[in-house]
Amino acid sequence: MAANSIKDDEEVSTVKKSVTIKRLLSYLFRYKKTITAVMFIMAYCVGISLVNPLILESAIDDYITPGNITGMIVLVLIALALNVGKVVLVKIRMYIMSRMTNSIIQSIREEAFSHLQTLGFKFFDSRPTGKILSRVMGDVNSLKQVLQNFVITLLPDFITVIAVMVIMLIKNPKLALASMVGLPILITGLLVIENVCRVRWQIHRKKSSNLNAFLHEDISGIRIIKTFAAEDEALESFDELTKEHRDSFMDAVRVNDAFNTVVEISTAISVVSMYYMAINVLGVGAAEVGLLVAFTSYLSLFWMPIANLGSFYNQIIANLAAAERVFEVIDLEPEIKDGEAVGEMPQITGRVRFENVGFSYEDGVPVLKNVNFDITPGETIALVGPTGAGKTTVVNLISRFYDAQNGKVLIDDSDVKDVTIESLRSQLGIMTQDNFLFTGTIRENIRYGKLDATDEEIEEACKKVGAHDFIMKLEKGYETELKERGGGLSAGQKQLLAFARTILSDPRILILDEATSSIDTKSEIAVQKGIATILKGRTSFVIAHRLSTIRNADRIFVIQNGGIAESGKHDELMARKGIYYNLNMAQA
Repeated sequence: MAANSIKDDEEVSTVKKSVTIKRLLSYLFRYKKTITAVMFIMAYCVGISLVNPLILESAIDDYITPGNITGMIVLVLIALALNVGKVVLVKIRMYIMSRMTNSIIQSIREEAFSHLQTLGFKFFDSRPTGKILSRVMGDVNSLKQVLQNFVITLLPDFITVIAVMVIMLIKNPKLALASMVGLPILITGLLVIENVCRVRWQIHRKKSSNLNAFLHEDISGIRIIKTFAAEDEALESFDELTKEHRDSFMDAVRVNDAFNTVVEISTAISVVSMYYMAINVLGVGAAEVGLLVAFTSYLSLFWMPIANLGSFYNQIIANLAAAERVFEVIDLEPEIKDGEAVGEMPQITGRVRFENVGFSYEDGVPVLKNVNFDITPGETIALVGPTGAGKTTVVNLISRFYDAQNGKVLIDDSDVKDVTIESLRSQLGIMTQDNFLFTGTIRENIRYGKLDATDEEIEEACKKVGAHDFIMKLEKGYETELKERGGGLSAGQKQLLAFARTILSDPRILILDEATSSIDTKSEIAVQKGIATILKGRTSFVIAHRLSTIRNADRIFVIQNGGIAESGKHDELMARKGIYYNLNMAQA
């Protein structure tokens, strides 16, 4: 497994940042009452910050200089009470915002996860699992600070800057203008840096996604890696990806640091300009020391929020890539979805028809071409043929995991596109070679096929497929906890549990895609007996490479070259000595 197997399959976003920011903030505006309460708290805190320099000026000019100690004590007590209240309210504001932003992050993550459930197999087949996880977990987490700091930092700091400018202009316009001489430098610097910074962070997000995808793939395939003693190659690939991740981060940080440098330079120029104006131009005297001290405090109040705003802007740029990646997933249109005028699929009797069905996974590479067949209710149809011929594609079209590009797929005379996906699939039972078992008890895994099933129904389903005996031999029986993907069970045992889960759903149409391939011969005999009972009265499609398992099928379709090359019962096809005959002889 090489690092280049994890491709940069994600293009750098070209969405306008203003659109992304507006959309991100729309989640905040859902909490209008909370935001209103926070705004009142913020107004008080900003107001106290603005009053403090005036209190300091008054203390120097009105009380310390004249020697009014009593008045000074009263002023200090008032200032202390106001600022203690400010500290308490800041803590309350932080708590409220933390709670609100965590709720928003939960909502965004649930929205992304919920939308993922609607996407078709094509989306998941074309993206490594690690990259999908990166968007739902890592990228969503990156939005928390942006949302929280918008109210905690951006709004109060923006208001503070405007208010300080107004106060300084009222008190002394010349000193005020001298204090703002660095603003043009700051604005120019931010505009120059912003575009480069955004692209750098987008690249870093891609590298993070690549690394996550590799880690997931490596851990999932650890048995294969150890089997082929490929640990060194895996480590080499991991080193390559971590270096790319590190380098992309350093590239982004280097540009980020330029924000702080520009702010520091602008601040220094403004401070020097203000003192030069005060001392050499205005000639501030001893009587106006309080004014100069107040201006110095206001200068701090002016440039500190600007530094915070620059840092926040920097943070927005760094995390816009994460927001864009999350919204990209949420905005993806499901390829397979209910139409506007669809209805509920009635109780299925089991007739299945293909009318001139054509399908391809890639443009110009057809898998099925003008396929036609008509299955009567209760028939068992076996699909055989070489790997890649289109057997699984046929059943995927019946299940509507994909939609036919040409022709129609009908069940009981209803086009599968004209009924809801849920009402269709709830009446189908699909069993594949690689069935997934969830972490949880055996009983919980089987009940997944029918969520309201009783314990008796679960045990009966297990008995039908021959799983009950081995389950009862386990220490905790049906309450045995399964590890991830059914770890601790043999491949055959996992297959039996998955088969019981499918049977429990009591499907009207049963699809068995290599359903017994992982079961040993002894278990297969037991399962085949159960299958024979279950298939009665149901339409079923059976895909099998071991042709001995499908001899009793009502009809056998040999899929080859995009269509049904041969059709008939086992004995009929053997007598023809065609494709099916040769396949059987190859396995003899």
